[in-house]
Order: sequence, then structure tokens, then C-alpha cells
Amino acid sequence: MAMKVLITNYISQFEEIQNGQPWVGNSYRSILRNINDSNGFFQPLNEMHSIAEILSHCTMWRNEATLKIEKGFGTKTDDSIENWLSNSVLQNKGWKAIHNNYKLSIENFIEALSCKEDTFLMRTYYDIDFKKECQYKFLIEGMLHHDLYHLGQLGLIKKFIEET
Repeated sequence: MAMKVLITNYISQFEEIQNGQPWVGNSYRSILRNINDSNGFFQPLNEMHSIAEILSHCTMWRNEATLKIEKGFGTKTDDSIENWLSNSVLQNKGWKAIHNNYKLSIENFIEALSCKEDTFLMRTYYDIDFKKECQYKFLIEGMLHHDLYHLGQLGLIKKFIEET
């Protein structure tokens, strides 16, 4: 009999962080409400990323995680150009495209994960960024941590936007 208890739990956590009412406060959906071309590229401080930059970064890593789940390997590292695209590059794409690509990356990630059973979490893939074999559990939990980390940043940037 197929066991999907852990996989189902991970998926529900991702969905809660993205669209629900997580214990930590706001979800991505609630923070991104009212973000558009005029404020999505706003940088509150000199070296601080914009919401668009963070969303693009998260999209790249989620697409990378989906590739690892589906194919067993990835192609991006921290040094990849796509890891942190500049505001000017992203402005050419436009907020709507960045936001839509982000939402699509979540759908694809959850779809890829939902096809797996709990035993998948203990299987390994070679991670080119960490340069070693890693369990998929490490990847999935890392993506949860990554989402929460950047959720906090988005909340701070949104406060700056609301005060300007």
C-alpha cells in the first residue's frame, strides 16, 4: 500500500505558506496582493532586494527543485545568473509575468511532489550546488525553509512600500 503521509503533509505546508493563513502571519498571496509594476520593483534600501527580485529568485529555485524531483538532477547553483536577476532585467519582463511564473512554479512543484510516495524522500540525487548526494527530504524541507525565509523578507519590504 502506498504511503503518502509525509508527502501530503509537506504539500499542505507549502499550500498554507503560499495561500493560507500560516501561524507565522501572512501568506505569500496576502503579501503579494496589491503588488504591481509600480511597487514590485521598489528597493527600500541600497542593497535590499525588491519583491520582484525575491520572487524571481524563488521561482528559479522552485523550478530547480521540480527538475530534481522529476529528473534526479539539477542544473543551477548559487552562481547561476538566474539566481538573482537584476531589477532592470526583471522590469523588462514586467510584474505580471514574474508573478505568473512564480505561481506556475508552485503548481508544477506541488504536482511533481504529489506523484511521489513517502519512500521517495529517502532516495538521493546528486546536488551540484552542495557537491554531494542528498536525500529528497533535504530538498523538500530546504524549499520550505527557503519559502519561509523569503516570506519574512517580503513582509518587511511590503511595510517599506506601505510607508512610502
